Amino acid sequence: MIPQHVDGVFLEKFLTGDVYRSPEVRAGAFSRLLPSLSFYSRLFLGPVRWLCRRASQGRCDDAAWVYASIWTADLMERMGCPIEVEGMDAINAVDGPCLFVANHMSTLETFMLPGMIRPRRPVTFVVKKSLTTMPFFGAVMRSRDPIVVGRVNPREDLSAVLNGGVERLKKGVSIIVFPQSTRSSVFDERHFNSIGVKLARRAGVPIVPLALKTDAWGQGKKIKELGPVKAGMTVRYRFARPICVQGQGKEEHTAICNYISSTLAAWQERDGINR
Repeated sequence: MIPQHVDGVFLEKFLTGDVYRSPEVRAGAFSRLLPSLSFYSRLFLGPVRWLCRRASQGRCDDAAWVYASIWTADLMERMGCPIEVEGMDAINAVDGPCLFVANHMSTLETFMLPGMIRPRRPVTFVVKKSLTTMPFFGAVMRSRDPIVVGRVNPREDLSAVLNGGVERLKKGVSIIVFPQSTRSSVFDERHFNSIGVKLARRAGVPIVPLALKTDAWGQGKKIKELGPVKAGMTVRYRFARPICVQGQGKEEHTAICNYISSTLAAWQERDGINR
């Protein structure tokens, strides 16, 4: 992609109705031979550098965020990784803001989800504080007005999510929540906390459960964000219909866990795991 004038204009790659499926994709020789080098060189010299430069100039608006998101998705397709997104009608199925509660598998979903959701409704993330203070990219994260957690004191993090979440939801901004403490290619509901349900209950907004399989961009052993890239592996997202929290939300939390677990198990049986 060659950046054009994007101020205030959302790209429409994922505005394809309920489902998006990549056209036939095939990695080039360089991407097949050295997939990680091919992908990361294009990522950092392309959308990351472009977006960081705009953020440093105070020009990282929502349209630029979406543009970089879709640019990254295009890079994955150039790696021969087809993208399949299902259930996108659920994003529009609620009146007002909502929570998107998902498993957290890799860095890829933080890049790609804005391109799917933001053209349909305002949205932000719950993020680690370290992401807002890192050189260059920290300015991008701060421009998104995220809810920031330290991941040191669970009580303080809970307060930050509940208070900051209600504040943003009242402004009409939906929130993407990854209740896992860390990224993982394996879903373990014991490490999937109920913060999304608690916030939805307090704010009185629905939850859109989201299962995703993004381990085509794997986790690194030394630097988690720079893991092995597996050319040809399918990238999958599936949004479920919105649910409303009743009572304490225990049944809804269990339903979200079951949805993600069963969906991910079927995908992993079909596609394998990038370890």
